[in-house]
Amino acid sequence: MRIIIIGAGPGGYETAVEAAKRGIEVTLISDGPLGGTCLNEGCIPTKTFCHYAGLIEEMRKAEALGIAAAPAFDYSKVLERKAEVVQQLQGGIAQLMKNKLITLVEGHASLKDSRTVIVNGEEITGDKIIIAVGSVSASLPIPGADLPGVITSREILNLPEVPRRLAVIGGGVIGLEFASIFKSFGSEVSVLEYAPTILPRFDVDLAKRLKLALGKRGIKIETAAQVTGISQVEGGLSVSYLAKAGEAAAQADVVLMAVGRRANLDSLNLADIGIEFTRRGITVDQNMETNVPGVYAIGDVLGQMMLAHAATFQGLRALNHICGEPDSIDFGIIPAAVFTMPEAATVGMTEEEAEAAGIPVRCLKSMFRANGKAVSMDDADGFCKLLVSEQDGRLLGCHLFGPHAADIVQEIAALLAKRATLADLQAVIHAHPTLGEVIQSAAHSA
Repeated sequence: MRIIIIGAGPGGYETAVEAAKRGIEVTLISDGPLGGTCLNEGCIPTKTFCHYAGLIEEMRKAEALGIAAAPAFDYSKVLERKAEVVQQLQGGIAQLMKNKLITLVEGHASLKDSRTVIVNGEEITGDKIIIAVGSVSASLPIPGADLPGVITSREILNLPEVPRRLAVIGGGVIGLEFASIFKSFGSEVSVLEYAPTILPRFDVDLAKRLKLALGKRGIKIETAAQVTGISQVEGGLSVSYLAKAGEAAAQADVVLMAVGRRANLDSLNLADIGIEFTRRGITVDQNMETNVPGVYAIGDVLGQMMLAHAATFQGLRALNHICGEPDSIDFGIIPAAVFTMPEAATVGMTEEEAEAAGIPVRCLKSMFRANGKAVSMDDADGFCKLLVSEQDGRLLGCHLFGPHAADIVQEIAALLAKRATLADLQAVIHAHPTLGEVIQSAAHSA
Protein backbone atom coordinates (compact mmCIF):
# COMPACT_ATOMS: atom_id res chain seq x y z
CA MET A 1 0.00 0.00 0.00
CA ARG A 2 1.10 3.56 -0.73
CA ILE A 3 -0.32 6.67 0.90
CA ILE A 4 0.13 10.21 -0.38
CA ILE A 5 0.11 12.88 2.30
CA ILE A 6 -0.14 16.51 1.21
CA GLY A 7 1.29 18.79 3.89
CA ALA A 8 4.24 18.35 6.28
CA GLY A 9 2.91 19.95 9.45
CA PRO A 10 2.42 17.89 12.64
CA GLY A 11 -0.60 16.09 11.20
CA GLY A 12 1.15 15.25 7.95
CA TYR A 13 4.65 14.27 9.00
CA GLU A 14 3.60 12.40 12.16
CA THR A 15 1.06 10.39 10.17
CA ALA A 16 3.80 9.61 7.65
CA VAL A 17 6.10 8.34 10.39
CA GLU A 18 3.37 6.19 11.94
CA ALA A 19 2.41 4.76 8.55
CA ALA A 20 6.03 3.81 7.88
CA LYS A 21 6.16 2.03 11.26
CA ARG A 22 3.30 -0.11 9.98
CA GLY A 23 5.17 -0.99 6.81
CA ILE A 24 3.25 1.38 4.54
CA GLU A 25 5.02 3.34 1.79
CA VAL A 26 4.40 7.06 2.07
CA THR A 27 4.96 9.99 -0.24
CA LEU A 28 4.94 13.18 1.83
CA ILE A 29 4.53 16.39 -0.18
CA SER A 30 5.74 19.58 1.45
CA ASP A 31 5.05 23.02 -0.01
CA GLY A 32 7.17 24.81 2.58
CA PRO A 33 9.46 24.10 5.52
CA LEU A 34 9.08 20.84 7.42
CA GLY A 35 6.93 21.21 10.51
CA GLY A 36 4.36 23.51 8.93
CA THR A 37 2.83 26.49 10.69
CA CYS A 38 3.25 25.00 14.17
CA LEU A 39 7.01 24.69 14.03
CA ASN A 40 7.91 27.59 11.78
CA GLU A 41 5.49 30.40 12.59
CA GLY A 42 3.20 29.20 15.34
CA CYS A 43 3.41 27.04 18.46
CA ILE A 44 7.15 26.54 18.80
CA PRO A 45 8.63 29.98 18.04
CA THR A 46 5.84 31.58 20.07
CA LYS A 47 6.64 29.38 23.06
CA THR A 48 10.30 30.39 22.74
CA PHE A 49 9.14 34.00 23.08
CA CYS A 50 6.95 32.95 26.04
CA HIS A 51 9.96 31.43 27.78
CA TYR A 52 11.89 34.70 27.56
CA ALA A 53 8.85 36.66 28.73
CA GLY A 54 8.54 34.32 31.71
CA LEU A 55 12.18 34.79 32.63
CA ILE A 56 11.74 38.55 32.52
CA GLU A 57 8.72 38.40 34.82
CA GLU A 58 10.53 36.14 37.28
CA MET A 59 13.49 38.51 37.42
CA ARG A 60 11.19 41.46 37.99
CA LYS A 61 9.69 39.68 40.99
CA ALA A 62 13.09 38.62 42.33
CA GLU A 63 13.87 41.87 44.14
CA ALA A 64 10.73 41.62 46.27
CA LEU A 65 11.93 38.16 47.27
CA GLY A 66 15.33 39.41 48.39
CA ILE A 67 17.31 38.90 45.20
CA ALA A 68 18.73 42.05 43.63
CA ALA A 69 18.16 41.81 39.90
CA ALA A 70 18.37 44.32 37.09
CA PRO A 71 17.69 42.35 33.89
CA ALA A 72 19.35 43.63 30.74
CA PHE A 73 17.11 42.56 27.87
CA ASP A 74 18.69 41.92 24.45
CA TYR A 75 15.82 41.28 22.05
CA SER A 76 18.20 40.19 19.30
CA LYS A 77 19.10 37.16 21.43
CA VAL A 78 15.43 36.19 21.52
CA LEU A 79 15.33 36.15 17.73
CA GLU A 80 18.55 34.15 17.57
CA ARG A 81 17.29 31.58 20.06
CA LYS A 82 13.96 31.28 18.24
CA ALA A 83 15.78 30.52 14.99
CA GLU A 84 18.00 27.95 16.73
CA VAL A 85 15.01 26.14 18.25
CA VAL A 86 13.18 25.98 14.93
CA GLN A 87 16.30 24.79 13.09
CA GLN A 88 16.99 22.10 15.68
CA LEU A 89 13.47 20.70 15.51
CA GLN A 90 13.40 20.89 11.71
CA GLY A 91 16.57 18.81 11.74
CA GLY A 92 14.85 16.22 13.90
CA ILE A 93 11.97 15.94 11.45
CA ALA A 94 14.41 15.69 8.53
CA GLN A 95 16.02 12.71 10.24
CA LEU A 96 12.63 11.03 10.55
CA MET A 97 12.09 11.54 6.83
CA LYS A 98 15.14 9.38 6.05
CA ASN A 99 13.02 6.28 6.68
CA LYS A 100 13.27 4.07 3.60
CA LEU A 101 9.48 3.88 3.35
CA ILE A 102 9.04 7.68 3.28
CA THR A 103 9.65 9.71 0.14
CA LEU A 104 9.73 13.46 0.73
CA VAL A 105 8.77 15.58 -2.27
CA GLU A 106 9.07 19.36 -2.14
CA GLY A 107 6.65 21.34 -4.26
CA HIS A 108 3.05 22.45 -4.69
CA ALA A 109 0.51 19.67 -5.13
CA SER A 110 -2.64 19.59 -7.22
CA LEU A 111 -5.20 16.81 -7.33
CA LYS A 112 -5.78 14.94 -10.59
CA ASP A 113 -8.15 12.32 -9.20
CA SER A 114 -8.74 10.33 -6.01
CA ARG A 115 -5.51 8.40 -6.49
CA THR A 116 -3.25 10.84 -8.30
CA VAL A 117 -1.44 14.02 -7.31
CA ILE A 118 0.61 16.25 -9.59
CA VAL A 119 3.77 17.84 -8.17
CA ASN A 120 6.41 19.71 -10.15
CA GLY A 121 4.76 18.52 -13.36
CA GLU A 122 4.99 14.85 -12.40
CA GLU A 123 2.20 12.48 -11.46
CA ILE A 124 2.37 10.57 -8.18
CA THR A 125 -0.11 7.77 -7.57
CA GLY A 126 -1.18 6.10 -4.34
CA ASP A 127 -3.89 3.94 -2.87
CA LYS A 128 -5.04 6.65 -0.47
CA ILE A 129 -4.58 10.42 -0.17
CA ILE A 130 -4.51 12.41 3.09
CA ILE A 131 -4.88 16.19 2.80
CA ALA A 132 -3.13 18.09 5.60
CA VAL A 133 -2.48 21.55 4.14
CA GLY A 134 -3.28 23.49 7.31
CA SER A 135 -4.54 27.04 7.65
CA VAL A 136 -3.59 30.66 7.01
CA SER A 137 -4.02 33.82 9.05
CA ALA A 138 -7.41 35.48 8.73
CA SER A 139 -7.83 39.23 8.34
CA LEU A 140 -10.63 41.72 8.85
CA PRO A 141 -11.89 43.32 5.60
CA ILE A 142 -11.52 46.84 6.96
CA PRO A 143 -9.93 50.01 5.58
CA GLY A 144 -6.22 50.13 6.36
CA ALA A 145 -5.75 46.40 6.90
CA ASP A 146 -2.95 46.43 4.32
CA LEU A 147 -1.04 49.42 5.72
CA PRO A 148 2.64 49.07 6.63
CA GLY A 149 2.89 48.13 10.28
CA VAL A 150 -0.26 45.99 10.21
CA ILE A 151 1.05 42.46 10.61
CA THR A 152 0.00 38.87 11.35
CA SER A 153 1.29 36.31 13.84
CA ARG A 154 3.85 35.31 11.23
CA GLU A 155 5.50 38.71 10.90
CA ILE A 156 5.44 39.56 14.60
CA LEU A 157 7.87 36.70 15.25
CA ASN A 158 10.43 38.48 13.06
CA LEU A 159 10.05 42.11 14.14
CA PRO A 160 13.52 43.66 14.22
CA GLU A 161 12.75 45.50 17.46
CA VAL A 162 10.13 45.60 20.22
CA PRO A 163 7.41 48.14 19.35
CA ARG A 164 6.78 50.89 21.90
CA ARG A 165 3.03 50.54 21.37
CA LEU A 166 1.30 47.36 20.18
CA ALA A 167 -2.40 47.16 19.36
CA VAL A 168 -3.80 43.64 19.04
CA ILE A 169 -7.01 43.08 17.11
CA GLY A 170 -8.48 39.89 18.54
CA GLY A 171 -8.66 38.58 22.08
CA GLY A 172 -8.38 34.91 21.25
CA VAL A 173 -5.48 32.57 21.96
CA ILE A 174 -3.04 34.07 19.43
CA GLY A 175 -3.79 37.68 20.29
CA LEU A 176 -3.57 37.20 24.05
CA GLU A 177 -0.33 35.24 23.90
CA PHE A 178 1.42 37.97 21.94
CA ALA A 179 -0.15 40.67 24.12
CA SER A 180 1.28 38.94 27.18
CA ILE A 181 4.69 38.39 25.57
CA PHE A 182 5.22 41.92 24.32
CA LYS A 183 3.98 43.45 27.56
CA SER A 184 6.83 41.58 29.26
CA PHE A 185 9.21 42.75 26.53
CA GLY A 186 8.30 46.36 27.32
CA SER A 187 5.53 47.34 24.90
CA GLU A 188 2.43 49.29 25.81
CA VAL A 189 -0.27 46.81 24.79
CA SER A 190 -3.95 47.22 24.00
CA VAL A 191 -6.29 44.41 22.93
CA LEU A 192 -9.54 44.90 21.01
CA GLU A 193 -11.98 41.97 21.02
CA TYR A 194 -15.31 41.95 19.18
CA ALA A 195 -16.98 39.41 21.48
CA PRO A 196 -18.32 40.28 24.96
CA THR A 197 -15.41 38.40 26.54
CA ILE A 198 -11.89 37.40 25.61
CA LEU A 199 -11.35 33.74 24.62
CA PRO A 200 -14.90 33.39 23.25
CA ARG A 201 -14.79 29.58 23.13
CA PHE A 202 -13.45 29.15 26.66
CA ASP A 203 -15.32 28.95 29.95
CA VAL A 204 -16.75 32.42 30.68
CA ASP A 205 -15.61 32.37 34.32
CA LEU A 206 -12.06 31.57 33.25
CA ALA A 207 -12.10 34.27 30.57
CA LYS A 208 -13.28 36.94 33.02
CA ARG A 209 -10.66 36.06 35.62
CA LEU A 210 -7.87 35.93 33.06
CA LYS A 211 -8.90 39.33 31.74
CA LEU A 212 -8.58 40.75 35.25
CA ALA A 213 -5.15 39.14 35.70
CA LEU A 214 -3.87 40.53 32.40
CA GLY A 215 -5.31 43.92 33.28
CA LYS A 216 -3.31 43.93 36.51
CA ARG A 217 -0.19 43.57 34.37
CA GLY A 218 -1.13 46.74 32.52
CA ILE A 219 -2.58 45.20 29.34
CA LYS A 220 -5.54 47.32 28.23
CA ILE A 221 -8.35 45.02 27.05
CA GLU A 222 -11.50 46.36 25.41
CA THR A 223 -14.25 43.79 24.78
CA ALA A 224 -17.39 44.28 22.69
CA ALA A 225 -15.18 46.43 20.46
CA GLN A 226 -15.93 46.47 16.74
CA VAL A 227 -12.85 47.56 14.81
CA THR A 228 -13.88 49.76 11.88
CA GLY A 229 -10.58 50.78 10.34
CA ILE A 230 -6.88 51.49 10.64
CA SER A 231 -5.29 54.74 9.55
CA GLN A 232 -1.87 56.31 9.46
CA VAL A 233 -1.43 59.23 11.82
CA GLU A 234 1.52 61.29 12.86
CA GLY A 235 3.84 59.02 14.79
CA GLY A 236 2.18 55.71 13.97
CA LEU A 237 -1.15 54.01 13.42
CA SER A 238 -4.63 54.55 14.81
CA VAL A 239 -7.14 51.70 15.17
CA SER A 240 -10.72 52.99 15.19
CA TYR A 241 -13.44 50.98 16.88
CA LEU A 242 -16.96 51.17 18.21
CA ALA A 243 -17.23 50.48 21.94
CA LYS A 244 -20.11 50.51 24.38
CA ALA A 245 -19.38 54.15 25.12
CA GLY A 246 -19.21 55.11 21.44
CA GLU A 247 -16.40 55.67 18.95
CA ALA A 248 -12.82 55.33 20.17
CA ALA A 249 -9.31 54.69 18.88
CA ALA A 250 -6.17 52.88 20.01
CA GLN A 251 -2.81 54.35 19.05
CA ALA A 252 0.04 52.04 18.07
CA ASP A 253 3.32 51.70 16.26
CA VAL A 254 2.48 48.13 15.23
CA VAL A 255 -0.95 46.53 14.83
CA LEU A 256 -1.25 42.76 15.13
CA MET A 257 -4.16 41.29 13.19
CA ALA A 258 -5.02 38.25 15.33
CA VAL A 259 -8.61 37.46 14.38
CA GLY A 260 -8.02 33.74 13.99
CA ARG A 261 -7.05 31.44 11.18
CA ARG A 262 -8.96 29.97 8.26
CA ALA A 263 -8.65 26.67 6.46
CA ASN A 264 -6.15 26.73 3.62
CA LEU A 265 -8.78 25.80 1.03
CA ASP A 266 -7.27 27.79 -1.82
CA SER A 267 -4.09 25.70 -1.94
CA LEU A 268 -5.74 22.72 -3.64
CA ASN A 269 -8.17 22.26 -6.51
CA LEU A 270 -10.67 20.42 -4.31
CA ALA A 271 -13.70 21.08 -6.51
CA ASP A 272 -11.99 19.53 -9.55
CA ILE A 273 -12.31 16.05 -8.10
CA GLY A 274 -15.59 16.70 -6.30
CA ILE A 275 -14.42 17.01 -2.69
CA GLU A 276 -17.11 18.66 -0.57
CA PHE A 277 -16.15 21.67 1.52
CA THR A 278 -17.69 24.77 3.04
CA ARG A 279 -16.23 28.19 3.74
CA ARG A 280 -15.17 26.78 7.10
CA GLY A 281 -13.24 23.75 5.82
CA ILE A 282 -13.27 20.34 4.16
CA THR A 283 -16.18 18.10 5.12
CA VAL A 284 -15.22 14.68 6.54
CA ASP A 285 -16.88 11.82 8.41
CA GLN A 286 -15.86 10.42 11.79
CA ASN A 287 -12.94 8.61 10.14
CA MET A 288 -11.62 11.81 8.49
CA GLU A 289 -12.66 10.52 5.06
CA THR A 290 -14.13 12.98 2.58
CA ASN A 291 -17.09 12.25 0.33
CA VAL A 292 -14.57 10.98 -2.24
CA PRO A 293 -13.68 7.42 -1.16
CA GLY A 294 -10.00 7.01 -0.36
CA VAL A 295 -9.36 10.72 0.14
CA TYR A 296 -8.99 11.90 3.73
CA ALA A 297 -8.41 15.32 5.32
CA ILE A 298 -6.98 16.20 8.73
CA GLY A 299 -5.87 19.21 10.76
CA ASP A 300 -6.61 22.89 10.34
CA VAL A 301 -7.98 22.43 6.81
CA LEU A 302 -11.10 20.95 8.43
CA GLY A 303 -11.78 24.25 10.20
CA GLN A 304 -12.60 22.46 13.46
CA MET A 305 -10.10 22.36 16.35
CA MET A 306 -7.09 24.20 14.92
CA LEU A 307 -4.54 22.60 17.23
CA ALA A 308 -1.40 20.66 16.33
CA HIS A 309 -2.26 17.79 18.66
CA ALA A 310 -5.75 17.55 17.17
CA ALA A 311 -4.21 17.21 13.71
CA THR A 312 -1.87 14.47 14.93
CA PHE A 313 -4.69 12.36 16.33
CA GLN A 314 -6.93 13.01 13.34
CA GLY A 315 -4.11 11.65 11.22
CA LEU A 316 -3.93 8.59 13.46
CA ARG A 317 -7.69 8.07 13.10
CA ALA A 318 -7.44 8.31 9.29
CA LEU A 319 -4.53 5.86 9.25
CA ASN A 320 -6.35 3.44 11.53
CA HIS A 321 -9.35 3.52 9.20
CA ILE A 322 -7.15 2.90 6.19
CA CYS A 323 -5.60 -0.08 7.98
CA GLY A 324 -8.94 -1.38 9.24
CA GLU A 325 -7.93 -0.91 12.87
CA PRO A 326 -10.49 0.48 15.36
CA ASP A 327 -9.42 2.95 18.03
CA SER A 328 -10.88 4.65 21.10
CA ILE A 329 -9.80 8.24 20.36
CA ASP A 330 -12.40 10.69 21.69
CA PHE A 331 -12.29 13.94 19.75
CA GLY A 332 -14.61 15.51 22.30
CA ILE A 333 -11.69 15.50 24.74
CA ILE A 334 -9.02 17.79 23.31
CA PRO A 335 -7.17 19.94 25.84
CA ALA A 336 -6.27 23.49 24.84
CA ALA A 337 -3.97 26.01 26.47
CA VAL A 338 -3.20 29.71 26.34
CA PHE A 339 0.41 30.54 27.22
CA THR A 340 -0.21 33.93 28.74
CA MET A 341 1.07 34.86 32.19
CA PRO A 342 -0.71 33.37 34.03
CA GLU A 343 -1.45 30.43 31.76
CA ALA A 344 -4.97 29.21 31.00
CA ALA A 345 -6.07 25.73 30.02
CA THR A 346 -9.28 23.87 29.34
CA VAL A 347 -10.56 20.41 28.51
CA GLY A 348 -14.03 18.96 28.16
CA MET A 349 -17.32 20.82 28.47
CA THR A 350 -17.74 24.38 29.64
CA GLU A 351 -20.51 25.33 32.03
CA GLU A 352 -22.21 27.19 29.19
CA GLU A 353 -22.08 24.13 26.91
CA ALA A 354 -23.52 21.91 29.64
CA GLU A 355 -26.37 24.36 30.20
CA ALA A 356 -27.10 24.54 26.46
CA ALA A 357 -27.18 20.74 26.30
CA GLY A 358 -29.52 20.53 29.28
CA ILE A 359 -26.99 18.66 31.44
CA PRO A 360 -27.22 19.54 35.14
CA VAL A 361 -23.74 20.04 36.58
CA ARG A 362 -21.94 20.97 39.78
CA CYS A 363 -19.07 23.44 39.59
CA LEU A 364 -16.29 22.76 42.08
CA LYS A 365 -13.57 25.38 42.55
CA SER A 366 -10.28 25.90 44.31
CA MET A 367 -7.85 28.81 44.30
CA PHE A 368 -4.11 28.81 43.71
CA ARG A 369 -3.74 31.21 46.63
CA ALA A 370 -4.55 28.24 48.90
CA ASN A 371 -1.92 26.06 47.20
CA GLY A 372 1.34 25.84 49.17
CA LYS A 373 3.56 25.41 46.11
CA ALA A 374 2.00 28.37 44.29
CA VAL A 375 2.31 30.62 47.35
CA SER A 376 5.95 29.64 47.86
CA MET A 377 6.59 30.45 44.18
CA ASP A 378 4.95 33.87 44.65
CA ASP A 379 2.68 32.89 41.76
CA ALA A 380 -0.68 32.33 43.39
CA ASP A 381 -3.05 34.15 41.02
CA GLY A 382 -5.45 31.62 39.53
CA PHE A 383 -8.14 29.03 40.07
CA CYS A 384 -9.34 25.56 39.10
CA LYS A 385 -12.92 24.81 38.10
CA LEU A 386 -14.23 21.26 37.73
CA LEU A 387 -17.54 20.36 36.09
CA VAL A 388 -19.24 17.26 37.44
CA SER A 389 -22.47 15.65 36.24
CA GLU A 390 -25.26 15.90 38.81
CA GLN A 391 -26.75 12.66 37.46
CA ASP A 392 -23.89 10.18 37.76
CA GLY A 393 -20.94 12.12 39.23
CA ARG A 394 -18.90 11.81 36.04
CA LEU A 395 -16.24 14.42 35.37
CA LEU A 396 -17.23 16.57 32.40
CA GLY A 397 -14.63 19.34 32.18
CA CYS A 398 -11.84 21.31 33.79
CA HIS A 399 -10.90 24.97 33.42
CA LEU A 400 -7.72 26.40 34.90
CA PHE A 401 -5.75 29.57 34.98
CA GLY A 402 -2.57 29.87 36.95
CA PRO A 403 1.04 28.65 36.92
CA HIS A 404 1.61 25.60 34.69
CA ALA A 405 -2.10 25.28 33.93
CA ALA A 406 -1.27 23.74 30.54
CA ASP A 407 0.55 20.86 32.24
CA ILE A 408 -1.91 20.37 35.09
CA VAL A 409 -4.97 20.04 32.84
CA GLN A 410 -3.55 16.83 31.32
CA GLU A 411 -4.55 14.91 34.45
CA ILE A 412 -8.19 15.70 33.84
CA ALA A 413 -7.87 14.95 30.12
CA ALA A 414 -6.77 11.42 31.01
CA LEU A 415 -9.60 11.01 33.53
CA LEU A 416 -12.19 12.27 31.04
CA ALA A 417 -10.93 9.80 28.44
CA LYS A 418 -11.56 7.00 30.95
CA ARG A 419 -14.99 8.40 31.88
CA ALA A 420 -13.88 8.79 35.48
CA THR A 421 -16.12 10.10 38.24
CA LEU A 422 -15.54 12.67 40.94
CA ALA A 423 -15.14 9.81 43.41
CA ASP A 424 -12.37 8.35 41.21
CA LEU A 425 -10.51 11.67 41.28
CA GLN A 426 -11.00 12.10 45.02
CA ALA A 427 -9.30 8.73 45.57
CA VAL A 428 -6.14 9.75 43.66
CA ILE A 429 -3.26 10.69 45.98
CA HIS A 430 -1.42 13.84 44.85
CA ALA A 431 2.13 14.64 45.91
CA HIS A 432 2.57 17.54 48.33
CA PRO A 433 3.49 20.30 47.81
CA THR A 434 2.68 20.44 44.11
CA LEU A 435 0.65 22.72 41.88
CA GLY A 436 -1.43 19.71 40.83
CA GLU A 437 -2.99 19.69 44.27
CA VAL A 438 -5.22 22.50 43.06
CA ILE A 439 -7.23 19.78 41.26
CA GLN A 440 -7.43 17.66 44.40
CA SER A 441 -8.60 20.69 46.39
CA ALA A 442 -11.36 21.40 43.88
CA ALA A 443 -12.45 17.76 43.95
CA HIS A 444 -12.69 17.75 47.73
CA SER A 445 -14.59 21.04 47.84
CA ALA A 446 -17.77 19.07 47.05
